[in-house]
Amino acid sequence: MSATPPPLVTVTENGLYCPAGGFHIDPWRPVETAVITHAHGDHLRQGSTRYLLAEPGLAIARHRLGADHQPTPLNYGERLQVGATTISLHPAGHILGSAQLRIEHEGQVWVVSGDYKRQPDPTCAPFEPLTCDVFISEATFALPVYQWQPTGEVVEEIFRWWRANRERGLASVLFCYALGKAQRVLAELRALTDETVYLHGAVNVLTDVYRQQGIEMLPTMPVTGEKKADYRGALIIAPPSAAGTPWMRRFGDHSSGFCSGWMRVRGNRRRRGYDRGFVLSDHVDWPGLIDTFKATGASKILLTHGYSDALARYMNELGISAAALQTAYGNEEQQ
Repeated sequence: MSATPPPLVTVTENGLYCPAGGFHIDPWRPVETAVITHAHGDHLRQGSTRYLLAEPGLAIARHRLGADHQPTPLNYGERLQVGATTISLHPAGHILGSAQLRIEHEGQVWVVSGDYKRQPDPTCAPFEPLTCDVFISEATFALPVYQWQPTGEVVEEIFRWWRANRERGLASVLFCYALGKAQRVLAELRALTDETVYLHGAVNVLTDVYRQQGIEMLPTMPVTGEKKADYRGALIIAPPSAAGTPWMRRFGDHSSGFCSGWMRVRGNRRRRGYDRGFVLSDHVDWPGLIDTFKATGASKILLTHGYSDALARYMNELGISAAALQTAYGNEEQQ
């Protein structure tokens, strides 16, 4: 019998590591070579010597890493020899520049998906299914309750809520993650309006980066510090961290909404104190996870964060080998 080849990716104190390539994937500590799947803060951290990432996400990474770092961009599908491996990056559909990492070595093919979604998104390239031997997947929403409705329906709900608040003389403050989700909402709303939307500073700077990359969104303006500004009837987009802070006082009477996959469970909205919850996620839902695993043809599934243990049990019951990996990836600002 031939010996089982060693795993292409292992978990170390610095994060996911490919011994044959000598590189880490989304490391949570500084390393020599970091291959980055996307620019959310739980995947892209400062301090590494060399960064490799997908070219569409280069501007975001530069913004987040600062001038001291010069990441090396790869076009989607471009093959690169790293150590004894051949790697390539492929669209993950999560946010602008998000990527899956395909690793090939001595007849083995592993794919590290990073975070991904299967729904269409006008702000980023759609997920590309890849065949492989081992597929490493997120499990953020890996319970049957998490099933997403069509994006257009959710965007119409947001628009109707905004309009109803305007009729009541209220501002509408929509909380959603500053990188990816906010820009997706601004792009999707173009089908319903051409009105200007006001942005928290953290959202505004990243929206400018998206716009510089040619992403079409509604016109926007930053929220000003002027006390006399009147935001009645306006839509304001802010990160969840702004909720309950003095920054909110300038809007007077307002209605609050939270845009997240976590809003699929109604109790989450009540506990967080939002007036409305909109179920819009940049992560794959339960049916999408199962469909993706089948599409890869992988004989083994490894799962990171979220409900990884529950999903591993379910996949093993289906006859597909699956196990959880302990990682430091999380749901930054409740995506």
